[in-house]
Amino acid sequence: MSNIADDLTTALSSIVAGVGDVFATTRDVTKENVVKTLRAGGQITETSVDTVSGVVTDGVKAIAKTGASIEKGATGLVSGAIEGVKEVGGDVGTAAVAAASGTIKGVAEVGGDVEKAAVSVVEGAIKGAGAIGADTGEVAKDAVMGTLKAADQIGSEAGGLVRKALLNAAALPHDIIDALLTGKTE
Repeated sequence: MSNIADDLTTALSSIVAGVGDVFATTRDVTKENVVKTLRAGGQITETSVDTVSGVVTDGVKAIAKTGASIEKGATGLVSGAIEGVKEVGGDVGTAAVAAASGTIKGVAEVGGDVEKAAVSVVEGAIKGAGAIGADTGEVAKDAVMGTLKAADQIGSEAGGLVRKALLNAAALPHDIIDALLTGKTE
């Protein structure tokens, strides 16, 4: 696995001191680690999903240790993972699912707020998709699916809380969220 925990801890130490941007730092470190890890593995395969998820989960744990904002960090982790997978020629939708899942699992492991993290995950997917010129709606859908799957694996209570948070988030595209969660389209 990558050195994302060490890289993020080092990079975030100045941010905790009040200098820097948690989103940009986590995005850049995650992108670098995803690219490095996937290129070291050679061919982009199904193991890439596990790699991306693992890198992001480790990133969440590193953010929690530094005391930086897990929500801002989650947004950067997902965006960086999507950008990194695109750079090595992988499937962006699959990366969004894996990054979302890894984030939610990591946040649950460190005792963070999975509701806030779920919203941050989708925001990160939208930002990552925008940065690489991908369809933001499709990537957001993939991130929602990964978020819901991970939350449901944690437990039905977490799944319900995440669904409610996504439906109530003003910053997210409600037509996409509504359609995915309720099965209804307008």
